Amino acid sequence: MAEREKAGKEQSKKEIDGIVWGKNPSSKEVINKEKQQLLQMSEISLWLDTYDDIFSDFDPRPFSQRALSDDFLLEAKKASKEKISGTIQLQFLMPADKRNIEQENSIKKRLHEHFKRHHDLLHKEKNHIIAKGIYFILAGIFLMFAATFILFKYSDKGLLTNFLVILLEPGGWFFFWEGLGQIIFETKNKSPNLEFYEKMSKCEINFLSY
Repeated sequence: MAEREKAGKEQSKKEIDGIVWGKNPSSKEVINKEKQQLLQMSEISLWLDTYDDIFSDFDPRPFSQRALSDDFLLEAKKASKEKISGTIQLQFLMPADKRNIEQENSIKKRLHEHFKRHHDLLHKEKNHIIAKGIYFILAGIFLMFAATFILFKYSDKGLLTNFLVILLEPGGWFFFWEGLGQIIFETKNKSPNLEFYEKMSKCEINFLSY
């Protein structure tokens, strides 16, 4: 009975190894129980063949300086959408025989630097948009006030008065609504990326073997 159980375990191990180390790329679509457990341990889990999958193929620099892959960032964004800020764990599943602790430490540092730098840039850009929107609103109010003052001061409404009012009123409304648009809509367009980089700048990054 013990020999039969041992033989069964060895056969199961062979089947798992066949899935993990198979040369056929389609074998990756078959997820065994061991890898399902690894995936459930993390908030965001990404499968890697090599460390190069994280980085751009067109950048020959070392991992500590290399640009990140657009595909990696896209997958990370999709996976992070429903995660709560400050609780994300980013887990990379790597073949055990291809892992290198020194390179992994360098990659972790590079990822944190990238996420934090882009978060800071987007935050500054959002603040700049808000400031520009406020300036536009103030400019619009000033122009509308100027038009009102001219109408009040020069009640005869001569040619010059009418011209200035026609010029200032539309300009005032334009700047006012453009400023509101900057604050409400432009900042909203920046929010998804800002939220993503804020989450990722605080995430915990780990490498796991399979």
